[in-house]
Amino acid sequence: MEKQNNQNLNTEQPIPKKIGIFFWEIAKVVILAGITVFFVRHFIFKPFYVKGQSMEPSFSEHDYLIVDQVSYRLREPKRGEVVVFHPPTGTKDYYLKRIVGLPNERVRIENGKVIVCKLSCEVLDEKYIDDTNFGKNSNYSITLGEDQYFVLGDNRDNSSDSRIFGPVDREAIVGKIWVRGYPLNRISVFDKPIYQGLKIN
Repeated sequence: MEKQNNQNLNTEQPIPKKIGIFFWEIAKVVILAGITVFFVRHFIFKPFYVKGQSMEPSFSEHDYLIVDQVSYRLREPKRGEVVVFHPPTGTKDYYLKRIVGLPNERVRIENGKVIVCKLSCEVLDEKYIDDTNFGKNSNYSITLGEDQYFVLGDNRDNSSDSRIFGPVDREAIVGKIWVRGYPLNRISVFDKPIYQGLKIN
């Protein structure tokens, strides 16, 4: 009976082994957290820090944004959505602009007004820009191809956009802006595109 009790006492793990197991459990948690952060950052949500004034007043320099990378895996981009993309200039930079023209549409800019056409034409009601802020190339015309989008900055006087580098291919679009998390007094969720009632026949 005494021998059996001694055997039960000896089954307790030594302290160094306990410490090793403790640190291994911590390491597993850290590794799992790292994998989760990597997955979320690269495939679901991506942080974006605004540089420049091309999207003012909608978005200002130093705004901290969260990019939704999931929605466009399930559907196509919509007019009025603000997107992050790689410009067709061969660089790996990220640009922030608003979609105004969709695939197979004709986009015209006349005296600063944006007109989109398919079978018929309609002038975009762009309440987010200054009527005098037309910028360069205030008269412009282009017909978009399959999977091409026409993007413009809201600050037309200070924006390098599709008027300069042409349309953006679908595959170059990373995602759409979902949340502005900073500054705190401008926290916003962007869940619906502008021009929801716009129909091009």
